[in-house]
Amino acid sequence: MKNENKLTKKDIAKAAWTWMFFPQSSHNYERMMGTGFAHTMSKPLEKLYKDDDEGLKDALKRNLTFFNTEPQLGSIIPGIALALEETYANDEEFDPEIIASTKNALMGPVAGIGDSILVGTLNPILLSIGIGLSAGGSPIGPLVFLFSWLAIVVTMKYWLFVKGYALGLDAVKILTDEKTKRIVTTALTMIGLIVIGGVASSTVQASIGFEYVSGDMSINIQEILDRILPNFMPLIVALVSYYLVDKKGWSTNKLLLGILAFAAVMVLLGIMG
Repeated sequence: MKNENKLTKKDIAKAAWTWMFFPQSSHNYERMMGTGFAHTMSKPLEKLYKDDDEGLKDALKRNLTFFNTEPQLGSIIPGIALALEETYANDEEFDPEIIASTKNALMGPVAGIGDSILVGTLNPILLSIGIGLSAGGSPIGPLVFLFSWLAIVVTMKYWLFVKGYALGLDAVKILTDEKTKRIVTTALTMIGLIVIGGVASSTVQASIGFEYVSGDMSINIQEILDRILPNFMPLIVALVSYYLVDKKGWSTNKLLLGILAFAAVMVLLGIMG
């Protein structure tokens, strides 16, 4: 056994806050987030290896290797790695290769889940709320988005880091379980789609301006559509936009120009208003 050097809650908290601000510091093609990862681990490692300069050098090199994942949800990985480093610092029989292999095994799955939850679900939900509150140019919308995103992400990053440290290797089983990942991502995707659908119906303006007139009789096409299926045209615009981006590979700029050109033609012809 090596000397018992234990990390305190304060040490873990400091490491968690370091990761909060520096996960992508010195981001580069060679190591990606590796320098930020090593920086996060540096202070705890100095305490664990305070009487072992060679051990500290090896530990820093071990944590300076290539690392890349979604930085918010990925907070759990340095927490796990720190728990494993503490185990190795106090137990010479522990295999240090487990630390590197654990990091490598978790990078991909956590990145996939993080992108689905945060980029694909949380951000659109918060943006839709912000857009709804921005009517008339109100600054409340962007402020609500900013502060709500910070409150959620900061709390989540800190909690995941500490939880990763507490669980250690047990967290690997949870994060790599295919059934758990499938249930979580499916549920969050459904919520995101519902929210995006609500945003499309309330913010996309696409009305039929054409009216059929015969003598004294006038038929408003838009009123008929509203009785059959309200917001039918915004739904069509949203679905066609999704098809062009997802299936045809249109860029955002190309889509916007296409919508602008289509709207101009429809308005000039008097079909849409």
